Amino acid sequence: MAIEVYIPKFGQTVEEVTLLQWLVEDGAPVKKGQEILEIETDKTTFFVEAEGSGYLHRGPFEPGQVVPILTVVATIGGPDEKFVGGKIQVEEEAQVEAKAEVPSTSTLTLTSKIFASPRARKLAAQERVNLAEVTPTGGGGVRVVERDVRAYLAAAPKATPLAEKLAAEAGIDLRKVTGTGPGGRITKEDVEQAIKAMAPAAPAVEVAPTPVAPAVEVAPAAPAAPRPLPAAALPAAEVAERIPLKGVRGIIAERMAASVHTTARVTLFLEADATELVAARERLKAKVAEEWGFAPGYNDLLAKIVAAGLRKFPYMNARLAADAIERLAHINLGMAVDTERGLLVPVIRDADQKSLRQFGQEFREMVERARKGRSLPDDLTGGTFTITNLGMYDIEGFTPVINLPEAAILGVGKILPKWVFRPESPDRPVLRQMMTLSLVFDHRIVDGAPAARFLQYVKQVVEEPYLLLAV
Repeated sequence: MAIEVYIPKFGQTVEEVTLLQWLVEDGAPVKKGQEILEIETDKTTFFVEAEGSGYLHRGPFEPGQVVPILTVVATIGGPDEKFVGGKIQVEEEAQVEAKAEVPSTSTLTLTSKIFASPRARKLAAQERVNLAEVTPTGGGGVRVVERDVRAYLAAAPKATPLAEKLAAEAGIDLRKVTGTGPGGRITKEDVEQAIKAMAPAAPAVEVAPTPVAPAVEVAPAAPAAPRPLPAAALPAAEVAERIPLKGVRGIIAERMAASVHTTARVTLFLEADATELVAARERLKAKVAEEWGFAPGYNDLLAKIVAAGLRKFPYMNARLAADAIERLAHINLGMAVDTERGLLVPVIRDADQKSLRQFGQEFREMVERARKGRSLPDDLTGGTFTITNLGMYDIEGFTPVINLPEAAILGVGKILPKWVFRPESPDRPVLRQMMTLSLVFDHRIVDGAPAARFLQYVKQVVEEPYLLLAV
C-alpha cells in the first residue's frame, strides 16, 4: 500500500504553506527519514521527510504553490505506481469542527460548498460574517482562511451603533450605503435614506400643479475614507522590482495593518538614565562572558526588567477577548529580531522564571534559528508582551506597532551621552548615558495612568539595576 506524503501541522496558527522546492525527482527512490520537500510557513522554512522507503510519486504541486496543511502532495510506493491523492483532507475536518463551533443562525451561510479553515469559521461565527461574501486566498484561491475574514472585517464600512441596529432590523447591507458622517462614517440618517430608497414607489396620481418650492442647497457628503487603489488605477511608473506580499512579508503586512486598524493606540515616551545599567553590563561581561559563552546584552537585561514589571503590574500582561479583558497566567516575552526574511519575534516563555543566563542562552538559540529560517513552530507563537530595540541602528525613539493580540509593546532607543541635571547636582549638568523608552499600549485594555506606572517602574530599575535583586 502506498504511503502518503502530506503537509504536517505546524503549531496552532499555521493553516497553509508555500512549496519551495522538491528535493527528490519524480519516480526516484527514497529512504525513510530522507528530506524530500522544502516548504515555507508564514514564519520559517521546514523539510518534509519520507515516512517510509520506496519510490516517490509527486502530485501536481509545483514550487511557489500555496497548499493547506494536511494536503497529500506525493505518495511513496512501487516503481510502477502513480500518484493517487491530493485531496485536501483538512476540509472534512473543518466541516466537522464547524458543526460544533458555529451556532445556528439565519444570518450565516455555511454550506459544504464553502471551503474554510476551522479558525476562519470560528472567527466568522463570532463576528457574524457570511463566508459566502469573503474572498478566499488559501489553497490557491479556493479556501477561506482566517486572514481573509480579518481582511473582510477591516474593509467593512464604519457605522454608528444606531445605524448598525437600524440596518440590521431593515435588512440593509451597509456596504451599499454611502456614509455622510466624519470620514465617511454611516449615520442613522444615511440608513433611513437607504430605507426610503427601497420603498416601492406610490402609484401615479394626476393632481393639479402646485407652486414649486425654492431650491434648497444641500451640503455635499463627506468624502469616504480612502481605500488602496487597485493595480489598474495606480499611476504609471517604471517598476524596478516587484516583491510579492506572501510568506513572512505578507503576514507582516496583514498583521501590522490589522493592529493599526483595530487597536486604540497610545504612546508614552520617557527618558531613562541608563548610566548604572551600562556599568552593570560592563561588569557582567568581564565576569561571566567566558563561563557563559556569551556576553549579556542590553536586550537580556531589559527583558529581565520588563518581565519583573509585568509580574508587578499584571494588567499589562493581558489581551482583549470578544467579551472580556484576559490577564494571562504566563509571561512570555517576544523579542523582535531583524532577519533577511523580515521581522520575526522569537518568544521566550516564562521569562520571569528564568535566570539571566538561561534567558540569554535560549534567546540566542532562537535568534540563530530565526536568521537561518529554521525556527521551530512554537518559537514564534504565544507571546504576551513584546520588546523591540532599534538602538543599534542609531534610532533614539520610535513608535512601534502592537503585536496583536498583546496589550502593549516597548520600544527601546539608542543609549546616548547627554548633559543633564541630577538631584545631587541641581546647579550644574553632569554627563550621563540616557535612553529613550516608548511604550505603545491599547487603550481598550489599559488606561494611561496604569500604563505610565508600568513604564515608570521600568525606568526606575533601568536607573537602579540592583533593584532586580529585590524582585
